[in-house]
Amino acid sequence: MKKQLHLFYSGRVQGIGFRYTVQDMAGQQKVCGWVKNLNNSRVEVVAEAEEDALNNFLEFINQHFSRYISDVNVEWLPAGGEFRDFQIKF
Repeated sequence: MKKQLHLFYSGRVQGIGFRYTVQDMAGQQKVCGWVKNLNNSRVEVVAEAEEDALNNFLEFINQHFSRYISDVNVEWLPAGGEFRDFQIKF
């Protein structure tokens, strides 16, 4: 079943290739949505895919960037179906 993740990452997550790595992993997991830096030094991610793919996506991000992430806010939502690919928003 498709679901949506809405994530906010805090810590030293800007300027380390976070967005580009997340975009690459999204492509590997067939995850759609977007990632963007926020003005408050956090990174926001909206991701939509099958639940297993989202779990793998989330686990990869948390493990790959564990030394940079100080906090993550995770919200599971129903899939909206509005995404066709995964983009970096500026």
